[in-house]
Amino acid sequence: MKPNIKSKLIIVDDHQLFSQSLELLIKSFGDYEVIQRFENGKVFISYLQENPDTHIDLVLLDVNMPVLDGLSTMKWLNENRPNLKVIALSVNDDEEIIIKMITNGAKGYLLKDTSPEIFKDAIESVVEKGFYFTELVSGMLVNKVNSDNKKINLKEKELVFIKHACTEMTYKEIASEMCLSPKTIDGYRESLFDKLEIKTRIGLVLYAVKHKIVFV
Repeated sequence: MKPNIKSKLIIVDDHQLFSQSLELLIKSFGDYEVIQRFENGKVFISYLQENPDTHIDLVLLDVNMPVLDGLSTMKWLNENRPNLKVIALSVNDDEEIIIKMITNGAKGYLLKDTSPEIFKDAIESVVEKGFYFTELVSGMLVNKVNSDNKKINLKEKELVFIKHACTEMTYKEIASEMCLSPKTIDGYRESLFDKLEIKTRIGLVLYAVKHKIVFV
């Protein structure tokens, strides 16, 4: 009988009560163990630098932390440990922050009031498949995109628009960059939402990442 090899997780969150409760919840799932907990990104990065060979299957990273927040930490990880899988945790579903976390390499984004069942599904999906976003956050099901093999032909202007949509530019700024009217850009957006069966800009970013239109 093979021993049960548990996936190794790290929690980075400045709220000790939440962090401890999360560790207990993860332990109750049976297949995972929390090997370290850190209160901010700075001490987590120091740990990675001092222990470069430590095997880590998943990092649960709080977005809002003192000293070094989740986004700054995510940017460092994207440059220095791009293969490290990360699920971002937050109390809000701000579109701008979600897009920044995704485009800097986060493989999932969960609200902190997520149910234990969804949380477990997210961990399993990221550890085993590498990606997980809830319908609430993304406006689309990435699992649907994973299994959807039909070819969607996108025009050159649509691809350019998608790439710009994955940046911090507003739609007005994208219109200026592409030398088009804001009304034309609105038309591109609505057309792509309909064509790709998505509902939000976050969904557009996820589609771009999954189909390698942009690389993170």
